[in-house]
Amino acid sequence: MTNYQLTIAWLYPDLMSIYGDRGNIISLTRRCEWRNIQVNITPIYLDTPTADLKKADMLFMGGAQDRQQTIVATNLQKKKDLLSEMIENNIPGLYICGGFQYLGKYYKEADGTKIEQLGILAVWTENPGKKRLIGNIAVDASQVLGEKTILVGFENHGGRTRLGSSVKPLGKVIKGYGSNAEDHTEGAIYKNSIGTYLHGPILPKNPTLSDWLIQKALEKKYKTSIVLQFLDDGLAKRAHDAILKKM
Repeated sequence: MTNYQLTIAWLYPDLMSIYGDRGNIISLTRRCEWRNIQVNITPIYLDTPTADLKKADMLFMGGAQDRQQTIVATNLQKKKDLLSEMIENNIPGLYICGGFQYLGKYYKEADGTKIEQLGILAVWTENPGKKRLIGNIAVDASQVLGEKTILVGFENHGGRTRLGSSVKPLGKVIKGYGSNAEDHTEGAIYKNSIGTYLHGPILPKNPTLSDWLIQKALEKKYKTSIVLQFLDDGLAKRAHDAILKKM
């Protein structure tokens, strides 16, 4: 696949990357390179010009602890309009844990304090102060990713996220807690943007999701249907199936 190139904006790699999120960037990069697709990773820091973000063909943001998330939340307000425009314009994106929560309407803490978020997606998160939702998780994402696609990963979150009518779940929980431990759904998809609580990181364990993001980004940029070159994912599939079997 020659003459194709993608620019991936990695939002706050120095602050929002404590759950092995770098592995997601590595997975996207390698799967592009193996197909001769040139990929450029643009780190977006607190002081990065907005123009650099605007050039991106794909967005990625990971998770962090409370202190880092507070710092990022303030800075994100400056990028809110552009992020909203890009998401509405079908720029693909993957948002993990805190990155997922930022896109929602609000985060309500256990003491009742409501923290307004970006309000880009019709999702909201509340922390009831109960036990954290921790453990391995398997999710049937066939309706989003096609065929019989089971995602595997690791979840670790105190917040319970719920979706409005304009946002659909990424998938149905087979094993684990999911977004709120009640409705048996995990994550969210809106246009070409995906939010999820799956750490691990998610993409090396689930190459189908990597390829979905790459394909959507290429189709958006080049305004044509894209069929990605086949890659032998036998080793990744055996690792995936071994994790699934243990659950």
